[in-house]
Amino acid sequence: MAEPAVQDRQEMFSGTKEVVEQHRFDVKRLEDYLASKIADFQRPLEVRQFKGGQSNPTYQLVTPNRKYVLRRKPPGKLLPSAHAVDREFKVISALHPTGFPVAKPYVLCEDDSIIGTMFYVMDCVEGRILWDGLLPGYEPKQRWAIYDAMNETLARLHSLDYTKIGLEDFGKPGNYIGRQISRWTKQYQLSETENIDEMNKLIDWLPAHLPPGERSCVVHGDYRLDNMILHPTEPKVIAVLDWELSTIGDPLADFTYHLMQWQMPSGGSSAGTATLMGSDLKALGIPTIDEYVAMYCKRTGRAETPNMNYYAAYNFFKLAGILQGIVGRVRDGTAANANATAHAAAVRPLAERAWYFAKQAGAKG
Repeated sequence: MAEPAVQDRQEMFSGTKEVVEQHRFDVKRLEDYLASKIADFQRPLEVRQFKGGQSNPTYQLVTPNRKYVLRRKPPGKLLPSAHAVDREFKVISALHPTGFPVAKPYVLCEDDSIIGTMFYVMDCVEGRILWDGLLPGYEPKQRWAIYDAMNETLARLHSLDYTKIGLEDFGKPGNYIGRQISRWTKQYQLSETENIDEMNKLIDWLPAHLPPGERSCVVHGDYRLDNMILHPTEPKVIAVLDWELSTIGDPLADFTYHLMQWQMPSGGSSAGTATLMGSDLKALGIPTIDEYVAMYCKRTGRAETPNMNYYAAYNFFKLAGILQGIVGRVRDGTAANANATAHAAAVRPLAERAWYFAKQAGAKG
């Protein structure tokens, strides 16, 4: 499927819409609940649904004095361990007091009787969400500054001591890659809609060739341009979004996932599978992958980033598994995004790209 035009993609995923039928709930019941839980909450409440955000339906809550954001588990049949909005709430609650850019959290509701599924409410941060990594409409210096801010923010996350901010029980330190491969293998197989030979080979090869010397830190799990809000006018990240895949894990796995934007095969059909490949990055003012790696290493005190081909294979495998999960939710009627069906065409190219990097790392066959 051809990639949508730049402005089409920005329009497709930006802003809000009327709440779709399958994600509606009793607004008055929610209003009463929030009035009892949030100081200075004012009635009446108006609810809109954000266009973006595939996994967990996300709503804008408009009141006379403030806007909030609500993230919920989708209704219907769900994959095991997916849609962990309680984990999102836990990590942003730990990060917010440190000054790391996340929205202010207000309340987590585990009572399904309020809107039908677990949800949490946070502040609505006003700024820019950019859906195209080529940053059309910006000057080269502006593009460089935005990429520099992304790099600095991720390096800052990876430099936090998770035990000092109350996240010592947020995940198991060590063997992150092994556990992730196991998780995404299971989720991929539960969601599988066609046989992809490269995925089958990766499922065998990846766990048998885990990289040594793994460190542990808070990882985001899906760190990319469209999962953050930039200051309205400055090249500054003011909120990192979508912490569903966050845990205690390997910083290099998190960073190299972010690097896939430089390595993505062309033809992706969504914001999450757009690519910088084939573009004149120097003319655009966007760092090359080598420049971007050097920036991260300087900020985190690393001499190098070893096993890059393995990490690339792992991350393309993981993304293929994530997108296949969305395809499976379309099949099961629980997908939150009207554009989710477009992901089906992306799974095979991602698997092929993963196997390409696996071969670069020494895989045979």
